[in-house]
Amino acid sequence: MIILTTPNIQGKKVAKYHGIVNGEGLIGANVYKDIFSGVRDVVGGRTSTYEIEIQKAREAAIERMTKKAEELGANAILNVRINYSNLGGTMGNTILISVNGTAVTFDDIDDDKNITTQ
Repeated sequence: MIILTTPNIQGKKVAKYHGIVNGEGLIGANVYKDIFSGVRDVVGGRTSTYEIEIQKAREAAIERMTKKAEELGANAILNVRINYSNLGGTMGNTILISVNGTAVTFDDIDDDKNITTQ
C-alpha cells in the first residue's frame, strides 16, 4: 500500500477513487506514566514513555486505515492527514490519534517499488 501526504503522484493518473478511509488510535496516560514523565521533566531529557505510546497509537491508526483501503480494493492512500486530540474531561489524559486519506487505485503502480512514505 502506498501511503502519501500528497494529493497525487507526479506523472500518475488515478484510475479509481474509492473514498475516504480513516483509522483511530487511543492512548491513556496513567498515574505512573505521569509521575515518570514529571521526574524526567525536572531532571531534564525527553519524555520517551509518551513518545513511544504516541508512536504505537499512530502506527495502529495507520494500520486500521490501510486495512479499510485494502478492503475497498485500493492500492494507495493519498492526501493523508494525522490529527492529535486530547480528549480531557471524563476521559482523563486520553489522547486520540486519527488519520484519514483518500483510498485510490492506480493501474500503473508497481506495489513492489519502495515509494511508500509516512
